[in-house]
Amino acid sequence: MTGCRTGDQVTVTVSDAGIGIPTDQYPHLFTRFFRASTAVAHGIKGTGLGLALTKAIAEAHHGTITVSPNTERPGTTFTVTLPAATGTIADEPTSAA
Repeated sequence: MTGCRTGDQVTVTVSDAGIGIPTDQYPHLFTRFFRASTAVAHGIKGTGLGLALTKAIAEAHHGTITVSPNTERPGTTFTVTLPAATGTIADEPTSAA
């Protein structure tokens, strides 16, 4: 996993060395209940909700998630990009109880 801040964006990239996902299935990966054929064929358990939820969370924070093949070894790479915070927690106003 790597992460960096560039200007007003923060990017986190996660790569694995797993069984990989066929690239023709990439457009469906973020659809609820979709499971890649490689996961099904290998008996990997799951509901097909994890990536759909991750995409919803990223988009709720005005960000994105993308997928690409792992270029260094078999597997897959996911990249989440989010807007960087503009202030610090100390700068946020607080309400009196």
